[in-house]
Amino acid sequence: MSNQKYKLIFAFGLVYIVWGATYLGIKIAIESVPPFMMAGVRHLTAGIILFTVVKLSGKMVIKREHVRSNAVIGALLLLGGNGGVVWAEKIVPSGLAALLVSMVPIWILLINWSVLKRGKPSATKSIGVVLGIVGLLFLISPMELLKAEGINLYGAIALMGASLTWSIGSVYTQYAPMPESKFAAISIQMLSGGSLLLLLSLLVGEFNYFDIAQVTSNSIFALLFLIVFGSLIAYSAYIWLLHTAGPSLTSTYAYVNPVVAVFLGWLIASEPMNLRIIISSVIIISAVVLITTDHKNIRKNLKSNPLMKELKHNS
Repeated sequence: MSNQKYKLIFAFGLVYIVWGATYLGIKIAIESVPPFMMAGVRHLTAGIILFTVVKLSGKMVIKREHVRSNAVIGALLLLGGNGGVVWAEKIVPSGLAALLVSMVPIWILLINWSVLKRGKPSATKSIGVVLGIVGLLFLISPMELLKAEGINLYGAIALMGASLTWSIGSVYTQYAPMPESKFAAISIQMLSGGSLLLLLSLLVGEFNYFDIAQVTSNSIFALLFLIVFGSLIAYSAYIWLLHTAGPSLTSTYAYVNPVVAVFLGWLIASEPMNLRIIISSVIIISAVVLITTDHKNIRKNLKSNPLMKELKHNS
């Protein structure tokens, strides 16, 4: 299982670190490009590239049910999830955005427990979830946000809805009909999600006030980063992890991303790094360790997963 273990570590590293960097990338990209338009261009472009690569490789064998299921996933993850985040970042402080998005692991646990009746979460995972929230509260300090800027109610609702929609899509990914090639499935998700985001952009009037001449070079570079690293690389790793490690374990990225975002803000944008940030980072990483230490369930999930069997056979 050594090869699979390294693949898991690499994929988690991509989702943890690269998606943490996308907070900064989104913020820069939407400085001169409307949020839904930016997100639509990002995912549609990535989808076209990936679809072309898969098509040329001869692995584009899909059925109508595959198109339907992955279009639904694209709508849930990219239109509802990512679309809500990019829109909210226009009117909500980035710290609050990170806090509300971190609800993903909790939503997934609740969906598995209350809707799918897959049993109560273990004590270790429950403690890990609570510890992760404590670390994020300590990191972001919502009371300071309340005093300093106030909270935009619409933005907060959008972020809560985005995290819930993303969680539903992540859980559904495990049950949805899928083609043999996971990259073919991902390309359909991106094409559908990107198209829906652009349609939404058109419906809300973003095209009416968009001026391409006003787009800055920083926004262009940020968009390119989001397309290549955020969508093609990290999103593909995320979908692979959903099938391999399961949504509960994969969702721990929501705890680590804010830490990465704060660190990059300090490194690139000269934002403050203080003792509170360092302590909260230790708390959050400890929470991730607790959530990922249910070795019995992880091994059972990995051994029974068809994708892992295929990887083991090909390794």
